[in-house]
Amino acid sequence: MKLNEASTALAALAQSSRLEVFKLLVKQGEDGLSAGDISQQLGIPKPTLSFHLKELTQAGLISSQRNGRSIIYQLHIAGMNSLMTFLTEDCCQGRPELCAPQTRCC
Repeated sequence: MKLNEASTALAALAQSSRLEVFKLLVKQGEDGLSAGDISQQLGIPKPTLSFHLKELTQAGLISSQRNGRSIIYQLHIAGMNSLMTFLTEDCCQGRPELCAPQTRCC
C-alpha cells in the first residue's frame, strides 16, 4: 500500500459513522449485510449511509455485490490487511512482537 492509499483509508475511518459501519462489517465476516440492514442496525438514514458506504468502498476497505434487488456490503479483507501491514511494517524498530495485539481474556 502506498502512502496516499493509506491516507485515503485512514481518512475514511476518521469519521465516526464510517468507523461504525466498518466495525459492523468486520463482525459480519464474509456474509456481509445489505445497506438496509446496516441502516437499521446503526440508525443511519439510508441517503447518509449511501455516502459513507461509497467512501469506504473507494478507500478499498469494503466491497459490494448485488444479490437480487439488494446490494450486500462486505469487509474487503485484502484492503484491511494491506492497511494494517502498512501501519506496522516498520513497527518498533524491527521488533514486530512489540506491536502484536494484546489478547483479551475473559
